[in-house]
Amino acid sequence: MYNFELLRNVTIGQYIPTGSAVHRLDPRAKLLAATLLTLAISFNTSLIANLLFLAVVMGIAWLARIPFRYIWRGLLLGLPVLIFIFVMQFLFLGSSEPAGRVFYEWGWFRVTRYSLHLIAISLLRIIAFIFLTSLVTMTATTTELTHGVERLLAPFRRFGVPSHELALVLTITLRFVPTLAEELERIMKAQASRGADVGASIWRPDKTLRTVLPLIVPLFLGAFRRAEELVLAMEARGYISGAGRSKFVELHARPLDIAVVAGAALFMLFMIFFRFPALRDLLGPAWL
Repeated sequence: MYNFELLRNVTIGQYIPTGSAVHRLDPRAKLLAATLLTLAISFNTSLIANLLFLAVVMGIAWLARIPFRYIWRGLLLGLPVLIFIFVMQFLFLGSSEPAGRVFYEWGWFRVTRYSLHLIAISLLRIIAFIFLTSLVTMTATTTELTHGVERLLAPFRRFGVPSHELALVLTITLRFVPTLAEELERIMKAQASRGADVGASIWRPDKTLRTVLPLIVPLFLGAFRRAEELVLAMEARGYISGAGRSKFVELHARPLDIAVVAGAALFMLFMIFFRFPALRDLLGPAWL
């Protein structure tokens, strides 16, 4: 039995209106806070810090009243990538460590404390990034994110940065993510109804490749057709980009928005400069 529920597993680009305080924040504050949180974990190699960062992201999801099961569902599409990263690091990181505690060794293959540490950090970091990106789109509409990006990039316009065009590209990208997932789901159902084997398994990359290749061509053709229709629709409505366009939506920062950005900046500084203890110091040398 095939699983065609692709759209329900695409969390990026899906807006969930719960009316929480996180939803009512200024989109610029959400984007700045998400950027600062991303920088906070990008420069930290502590396992405890990564666990703390993941807990903070889940706390934000709780404040936004987003169901945890829906957030974790977004990992289903990224699970093959996570497994691939895990296998590659598990095979080659151990042999690259010159010294350290070795748990298992067989020829060139070694399982060391260093390799397990990097694998755990990489997986936790990728999972947290997926959750954080999903939360930004779940708590802000595509239009709000577009206005937020345009306002944030407006000061760079004097240096030749096309802020309006970049915001438009972001809008189209986020809007097309669930659309392409829906299109792929429809193509898979159509081919399965004609007797095609469209079943995929993360444990059989060869079978997955044979399944995906026949779906790529109609998916890209449909994407190009939708892009052409979008261009014609924008031209028919007299769309003109660049400076001089009036603003229908005006963003106004509130004290809560400033406090959120300041809190994210303080959290970033804490994550970067605080020396977290090593996990082996907490569990003892007998464990690690």
